[in-house]
Amino acid sequence: MSAGEVSGGASGGDAREIADLRARVAELEQRRPRAEHHRVRSFFAVVLILLAALLTPLSAVSAWTSDLIGNTDRYVATMKPLASDPDVQNAVANRVTKAVMQHVDVQTLLESVAPADRPRLTKALGPLSGPITSGLTDFVHTVALKFVSSDAFATLWTELNRKAHATVDKALTGSGGGAVKLTNDAVVIDLAPVIDQVKQSLVNQGLAVAAKIPEVHTNFTVMTSKSIGKAKKIYRLLEIVGFWLPVLTLLMAAGGVLLAVRRRRALVTAALLVAAGAAVLGIALWIFRSIYLDGLPADASQAAAGSVFDTLVRYLRASVRMVITLGVIVALAAWLTGSGRAAKRVLAGWTGGIGAVRTATGFDLGAVGAWVHRVKKWLNWTVVVVAVVILLVWSYPTAVVTIWIAVLALLALAVVEFLDDDGTPHLTGSIDGPEAGPMSRSPA
Repeated sequence: MSAGEVSGGASGGDAREIADLRARVAELEQRRPRAEHHRVRSFFAVVLILLAALLTPLSAVSAWTSDLIGNTDRYVATMKPLASDPDVQNAVANRVTKAVMQHVDVQTLLESVAPADRPRLTKALGPLSGPITSGLTDFVHTVALKFVSSDAFATLWTELNRKAHATVDKALTGSGGGAVKLTNDAVVIDLAPVIDQVKQSLVNQGLAVAAKIPEVHTNFTVMTSKSIGKAKKIYRLLEIVGFWLPVLTLLMAAGGVLLAVRRRRALVTAALLVAAGAAVLGIALWIFRSIYLDGLPADASQAAAGSVFDTLVRYLRASVRMVITLGVIVALAAWLTGSGRAAKRVLAGWTGGIGAVRTATGFDLGAVGAWVHRVKKWLNWTVVVVAVVILLVWSYPTAVVTIWIAVLALLALAVVEFLDDDGTPHLTGSIDGPEAGPMSRSPA
């Protein structure tokens, strides 16, 4: 072989190597924009999911604020249980007793009692021990407590709150009057109608001079805080965005999941972060309750104030528990339908177990099983969509309702799995061999 041939062969080899290198460089250059595109998508997906998690507490509060103020029936239904709360009843009776006794001159009152009424008054006061003033105070308190424990008070309480609802918005904005008003950074209810009923009860029980007591106005505090006045603008903002902020939060979470490169992992992350955001709100409510009660005046009833606070935020707490429960369910469902080894084992146990039960029962599904096998994916999605629709149209779903919807959806998916029969035997515990049968994944 001549030197020229050797040189030519070497040049040819170098040319091929250079061509290969150029091809690899071109391939890498094509991959680089795609990788950069994925990084950009991932960045914005993370931003949207984090924003959704951060907005979750505010969304729940805004929806609660808008619904409590904008829905008369909901406001009345929220306040109604307070009429039968023992702590609230005792606090109202104390306020009424104090207001009545401030307008009673015991000595003048006793001297003005007609002789015909004295036996009834003596009989009423007789069992009460202590000085006459203390005895009369106990008597008034007993009458007041008996009234606030009656159905008549429950009816009156509901009527007062229904009439007051129209002015709650004005109360929280610092204007307006009526049964509810903002006084010294406190939302209060005028108990004058309750005092009128107690006065009539006193007259009926022998204290006729109680009819001469002038009209008395005293307030029962629903909520008090030094920051109510400062929070009025925030309240107005929450009321305005009450409906749209939760929708925006949901759209952000969905957008983050759809934008992510690994959508299933993003769905698990988004669901858990949203649940964590709701949990933060739950913890904040617990902390704020303690701070609120510690800041009450010395003469305020801690027990009654706690009952009022718990009643006002009960639907908000229910929403917190529902979001946490739903977030965990969605994250678990997304994980189970993933490609992880543990998820595969669980899914293999699910499909294999149901298939073994079907085989053991001896059901011959025939054409039905073959049809279900062909459309199984659509049937599973139908179950999921129906469950979501039920959850959305349910009026104020709780955590228990959410769990029951998930359980029923799981049962429906089990029925679909049971009817899915293509003739392949199902053995539990296998995830790789042909014995595992069809392992089409459920979206739930």
